[in-house]
Amino acid sequence: MGSKQKVGSLALVVALATVGISACNPTPKTTAGSGGTGGGAATKPLVIDTVFVLKSADPARNYEPTGNIVARALYDTLVSFKGADLKTPVPSIAQKWEQSADGLTWTFTLDPKAKFSDGTAVTSDDVVFSLNRVERVKGNPSFLADGLTVTAKGPETVEVKTAAYDPALLGKLASPSLGIVNSKLAKAAGASDAENAATADQAEAAFAKASMGSGPYVLDSFGLSTEVDLKANPNYWGATKPNYQRVVIRNVDAAQQKNNVEKGESALALDLSPDQVASVGSGVVSSGVPSQYTFYLFTNANPAVNKWTANPDFQEAVRRGIDYNGLLELAGKGSRRAAGMVPVQFAGSLPDDKAPTFDADAAKAALAKSGYDGSPIEISFPSDLTQNGVSFTDMSTRISADLNKIGIKTALKGAPVATVLELARGGKQQVGVWLWGPDFPDSSNYLAFGPGGIVGGKRVNWKAGSDPALESIMKQAATEKDEAKRADLMGQFQEGLNQGPVMGLIQPAQVFLASKDLKNLTYNLVWTVNVAELG
Repeated sequence: MGSKQKVGSLALVVALATVGISACNPTPKTTAGSGGTGGGAATKPLVIDTVFVLKSADPARNYEPTGNIVARALYDTLVSFKGADLKTPVPSIAQKWEQSADGLTWTFTLDPKAKFSDGTAVTSDDVVFSLNRVERVKGNPSFLADGLTVTAKGPETVEVKTAAYDPALLGKLASPSLGIVNSKLAKAAGASDAENAATADQAEAAFAKASMGSGPYVLDSFGLSTEVDLKANPNYWGATKPNYQRVVIRNVDAAQQKNNVEKGESALALDLSPDQVASVGSGVVSSGVPSQYTFYLFTNANPAVNKWTANPDFQEAVRRGIDYNGLLELAGKGSRRAAGMVPVQFAGSLPDDKAPTFDADAAKAALAKSGYDGSPIEISFPSDLTQNGVSFTDMSTRISADLNKIGIKTALKGAPVATVLELARGGKQQVGVWLWGPDFPDSSNYLAFGPGGIVGGKRVNWKAGSDPALESIMKQAATEKDEAKRADLMGQFQEGLNQGPVMGLIQPAQVFLASKDLKNLTYNLVWTVNVAELG
C-alpha cells in the first residue's frame, strides 16, 4: 500500500468515535414500511436505520460506511460484486475486460446499454473523467486511483494502466467511491478532473442536491446528520430493477433501532449487537455473520519501546496465553475467531484449524524462556470506541486478565481514540489493541501487517529485513497473477504472520434485524447492503 493510502480502520475509528446522531427516532418523509414486490417498485418505502458515518454525497470524496451504502445505490462502477461474494467480480458498466500479459494494462469494454439517470449514454469520456477526478480531488478515497493512467480508446472502450502490477485493481474499481459520474452534468456543477482539482473542483455541494450517476436510484434529499432519501431511477438500464420506489436511510441511535423494527417503523437495523437481538418480536428476524472488521493485538517489536514485547518468546507467550473462546463469548453469536488477519470472506483467508490456540502451559513455558522479569506491560486501546457491539475496554480487560493468569503483569492504558491513534502512528504502544477494516476487497490489503508494511513497519516497528523468508512471500503475493497461487501465498503469509508480533483476535458479528417481509438480505463487506438487491 502506498503512503497516501488510508490505513484500514485506523482512519475510520476517528470518524466512528466522533460522529453525531441528530435524533433517536427521526420521522421519514414518507410512511415507513417494508415489503418489495419482487420486480416492480413497492409503494411503501424501504426504511433503514443506521448510525451515520457519513461525510459527503460526492463519490470522489466519500469513504465512509453510510456513504458507501448511498453511493452504491446512486452510482454504477466499471465492475461490481453480487451479494456477499467478494471473490468474483461481475460486469457492471463494463460488460467485459481483458488484462495484458504483463498485468499492467486492462482494457474495459463498456455496455452499450448503460445510461445515466437523465437518459444519456455512459461513454468512455465519463469513465476517464470520473477515475481521474477521484485521484485528483485528493479526497479520502484518492489512493484507490493512485498510479492509474486512464485513456479512452473509443466511445465504449477504456484502457487502464497501472504503474506497477496491482492484483487488487478490480476490487478497487468496484468501490462506490469510483462510481462513474455524468461528466457533462458534473462539469456544469463545477467538477474538475484537472491536475489542480484538489482546489479547482467546486462540485461537492451540487452532489448533495442531485445525483449524477447511472445507478438504480437517484438522490431525492441528503441530510448529513438526519436522513438520506432515494427514489427509483426511472431510466435505470440494468437487468434487475429496484423493488422499492423509495428508500429512506435514517440516522438512528443503536438503542432505538431494535424498537423501530419491532414496531414496523423501519424494515432494517444495521447497528445492533448480538445481545440486543437475543430476543426479538415475532414479526422480525435477526441474523449475524462475521463483519468486515478484524480485532487484532500487537506487541511492539522495538526493544527501545519495551524489551519484552520485542522478545519472540514473550510474543509466543502472549499469543498462546489469550483465551480466544472467551473473546468470542464477549463478541456474541455470529462472531468468528480470526485465524489470520484476512477476513473469511476474502480469497486467501486461513481455515479455522490454522489459528493459534490458547494453551496456558505453553504460554507459561514461553514466558519463562523469555526471561521476563515481571515488569508491567502497558496495554493501550481506544477507551471510547465500540465496534459491532464489542467495547475495546471490555476486550482489553479480558486480554489483560488472561495475560495476568500466565504471569504477565499488565497495566491497562485506555484513552480517547485520537490520543491512542497518535501513539500508534508514532510506534510508541507497548501492546496495542486495534481493529482493521479493508480499504478495498482484496487480501493484498493485509500485506500492510508484515515487516516493513504501513502497520507492521511503522506501528509495530517490525522493520523490513526482520524476516527475509516472510518478506519474500509478501513480494510474491503482491505480484502473482494466478489467483489460486496468490490465495495460497496469502495463506502462507498469514501463517508466518501468526509467528510474529501481530496477532489476529476475532471478527465480530455484523448483526441485522429485519422485517420478515424483507427478502434478499446479504452482507457485503464494502457497502454493507445493496438496497437495489433487497425485495
